[in-house]
Amino acid sequence: VGMGYVGLANAVMLSIKNEVCILEISSEKVDLFNRGISPIQDQLIDHYLRNKKLRISASTDAKEVYKNADFVIICTPTDFISKKNTFDTASIEEIVSTLSLANFKGLIVIKSTVPIGFTATISKRYKNLKIAFFPEFLREGSALQDCLEPSRLICGSREKTAINFLELLKECCKSNEIESLITDSTEAEAIKLFSNSYLAMRVAFFNELDTFAISRSLNAEEIIKGISLDQRIGNHYNNPSFGYGGYCLPKDIKQLSANFESTPHDLLKGVISSNKKRKVHLSQLLINSPAHVIGIYKLGMKAGSDNHRKSAIIDIIKELKKTKKEIIIYDNSLTGKTFMGSKIFRKIDNFFASSELIIANRLEIKLPSVKHMLFTRDIFNSN
Repeated sequence: VGMGYVGLANAVMLSIKNEVCILEISSEKVDLFNRGISPIQDQLIDHYLRNKKLRISASTDAKEVYKNADFVIICTPTDFISKKNTFDTASIEEIVSTLSLANFKGLIVIKSTVPIGFTATISKRYKNLKIAFFPEFLREGSALQDCLEPSRLICGSREKTAINFLELLKECCKSNEIESLITDSTEAEAIKLFSNSYLAMRVAFFNELDTFAISRSLNAEEIIKGISLDQRIGNHYNNPSFGYGGYCLPKDIKQLSANFESTPHDLLKGVISSNKKRKVHLSQLLINSPAHVIGIYKLGMKAGSDNHRKSAIIDIIKELKKTKKEIIIYDNSLTGKTFMGSKIFRKIDNFFASSELIIANRLEIKLPSVKHMLFTRDIFNSN
């Protein structure tokens, strides 16, 4: 259920050895998919849809999708609602309620990220259903690759049907050596939120290092390389950016902080604060530049992704718009003529010619030609 990154990647992977139908409320996405076109940007998904014999389809008809299902996998978005200080789990609850009324006999697998304790609570409410939580650890732009070669598989239930689903996932992976762990649902939920919060902390650490290097005119690349030679730290997830963003990290660390409630958790609050300060600091550097026309090269957090939800660049644009700077944008994933009141360019040469300064969160092959007017903190050309 759901044709976002998580839903579509899992559906394609599972359809290699199983019959899969995706339930999606957008008829436009369903029509695209049933014509063999992926509604999200992922090169491997495109390749599989073109070249693999998959048993997969999409529909907007819930009854049709549910009636013969052995497993219903929920992959709907759960945005963080700041006023309520928690994820919006309404879509999950609606699906579970529908399946309860239909007396569904199979296993409900929740892959949407939820507050810690959610699965146990909803399982008590619907005692006629079997519900498990399986956290997802994929990246936008390489979602199918991460499904086929996962870092680990976590089964958040000790029920036999959930363990069977875990084995089904293993059968669809490229390797037979995937690490797996079986826990209760609440521990699995905690694994997801603590994992992403650790990654957010790591991003914030190297961004603060980069901020320090900028302020002291130091070589951030050399400092990071020297630190990363320590095997306990490692040479990964150490590339500076405009701030952690995307759909998962910002909301997951906020939810984990909310789950702590009155339990001390200064580190999480510090990471959230550090990320805000990073974006404000870089915005101020841009505001102080002599350039009047600032070009934004793509809004996404990662190269190869067309998703700009909660992108750090959006916050930087908001800061720049408080000034008299003119903001223009190049991003072919955008529709319309403007975004946030700024002109969208379709031809990159015109965009380059119209910009006095170009900012890019991630370097791409087209950008070295404008290196003299480029502002980026991408040191290692990696996501």
